[in-house]
Amino acid sequence: MRLIVAGGGTGGHLFPGIAVAEEFLARNSANEVLFIGTERGIEARLLPKLGYRLECISASGIKGQSPLTKVKSAALLLYGYSQSRKILKEFRPDVVLGVGGYASAPVVLSARGLQIRRFIHEQNAIPGLTNKVLARIADKVFISIEESRKFFPEDRTMLTGNPLRKEILWNVQQGKTAPKDGRLRLLVFGGSAGAHRINTAMVEALPHLAKVKEHLLITHQTGEKDHGEMKKAYGAAGFNAEVTPFIDNMAAAYAAADFIVCRAGATTLAEVAVSGKACIFIPYPYAADDHQRRNAEALLKEDAGFMILERELTGDTLAGQIIRLMQEPELVEKTAANIRKFGQLDAAQVIVDEMTGKQEPLCTEK
Repeated sequence: MRLIVAGGGTGGHLFPGIAVAEEFLARNSANEVLFIGTERGIEARLLPKLGYRLECISASGIKGQSPLTKVKSAALLLYGYSQSRKILKEFRPDVVLGVGGYASAPVVLSARGLQIRRFIHEQNAIPGLTNKVLARIADKVFISIEESRKFFPEDRTMLTGNPLRKEILWNVQQGKTAPKDGRLRLLVFGGSAGAHRINTAMVEALPHLAKVKEHLLITHQTGEKDHGEMKKAYGAAGFNAEVTPFIDNMAAAYAAADFIVCRAGATTLAEVAVSGKACIFIPYPYAADDHQRRNAEALLKEDAGFMILERELTGDTLAGQIIRLMQEPELVEKTAANIRKFGQLDAAQVIVDEMTGKQEPLCTEK
C-alpha cells in the first residue's frame, strides 16, 4: 500500500505524521510513504535526514492576513492544488493523511477530487482553520484530545491520541530511566527552536533557586539563538546545568527528568503524558486560537499538570513553582500518575488500522 502524509510546518504537525509513517512501513516491507509539505517548514530540514521522501508544494496561511495577502495566499492554494493533483496521480496513494499545516489543505482537497480515501488528524484541543474545513470532506477525523470533538462531525470523529515516534515509545515500554544521584533533575525546553521567554524566565529564576542549586540538576534546551547567553548565565550563577541548543535524544531526556518546564503544544503533551512526568506548562500565548492554553487546561482539570501563563511569568513565580515541586515529592508523584492516564501508546497503530481497513482500488482518474 501507499500512504501520503500531508502537512507540517512545525514539529507539532510533522512528528505525529512521522509516527504514523513508521507504523505504516512496519506493517509491510512493500509499503511506501511520501510526505508533502513546503520548503519553509521543518519537514524540509528534517525528513531528508530521516530518509523519507518529500515533495514540496506552494501553500501559505489565509487567516489573520491583510486583504492583499489573502488574495496571494488563495492564488498559492490554487497552485498548490494543481501541484498536489500531479503528485497524487504519479504516486497513486491508497490513502492520504492530513496532519495540519498549510500544505495539508490542497493535498486533501486533491485526494477528494481523485476519489482517494482521505483522513485528517487534529493534535490540539482547538482545531486550526485548515482541519475545520477539511473535516467536511474527510472520511474520518482522528483527534488527540476529547475537547476537540465538538468541532467535528460526530459520526466521523475518533479519539485516538497523538501518535508518538518509536524512540519515545521504546523508552516508555522498556521502562528506561537514567541513574539518580540524589539530585532532582529538571528538564526545560520550549520546542525544537527553543522559547525565548522561557529562557529569560529561567535566567530570572536562578537567583531565587540559589538556595536549592546543590540539589538540582538542570538540562535546558535553549535553541541556537539564546544558547551562548544561557550557558554564560548558568555558569555565572554557579548552577550544575547541561545547556544545549538542541536535544537529539528527547526520549532519554524525558526518562532522566523528575519534572519538566515546557510549552503546551500537542506533541509535547503527548510525549510527557506517556513518559509520566509532572510538568509546569507555559503555553505559547500567540498560538492560533490560544490552543496551547486550552491543551494545558484539559490536563489541569484532572490535576495532571501545572500552568503559568506567560503574562504572569516571572523569575519569582517560576522558581516558586520549581521549589514547591522539589519540596513536595508526593505531589510530583500524584501529578505524574494523573498525566500518565492521558498517554496513549497505540495511537499510531489505531490510526493505521483505520486507514488500511478498506482495500478497494482508489485512484481512478488517469
